[in-house]
Amino acid sequence: MSGSGHDSTLHDDLVAAIPNMRAFAISLCGNRDHADDLVQEALVKAWNHLDSFEQGTNLKAWLFTILRNAYFSELRKTKREVADSDGQLASRLSVPAEQQGHLDLVDLNNALGKLPVDQREALILVGAEGFSYEDAAAISGCAVGTVKSRVNRARTRLNELMTTLPTDEPKSSDDKAADRAAQPGRRRAAGAI
Repeated sequence: MSGSGHDSTLHDDLVAAIPNMRAFAISLCGNRDHADDLVQEALVKAWNHLDSFEQGTNLKAWLFTILRNAYFSELRKTKREVADSDGQLASRLSVPAEQQGHLDLVDLNNALGKLPVDQREALILVGAEGFSYEDAAAISGCAVGTVKSRVNRARTRLNELMTTLPTDEPKSSDDKAADRAAQPGRRRAAGAI
């Protein structure tokens, strides 16, 4: 890079896109550390291929495409994905907050984690990141109608998940311990504790 003002603006735009890239990466993989690695990998690739970026086009969409491709390339290489449909892994990544707003956000993240990857991706791109359906389709490599359908299905399912109460919630370890202690023949002698 030559260090001109034009390059400086592009550098500033790359840096400004990092929080959005990180949020998108977290929505894809569900793990903050893994997301940071994906963002770093995408930024290195973008930096090394800045000459292929067409000035006047959407830099953020270009970066998200690189990030998305890096994520799915990694999935193909590893041939495995850690399922977290019940949110157990995600719940260990954060400390439960006392504010209701944070609890609502946790519920939303858990519900998002239950969506299929393609629907979650489309919803995040259009709803959270503000991309047009056309840009989201370009990032995802599919038709505009497909993105619209995915967003609609994701919104419908997310609404269902957020408005219905779970009927059979798993018990916490404290609840299980209390149940065991209450069962006859399961109590330990005081000296054994």
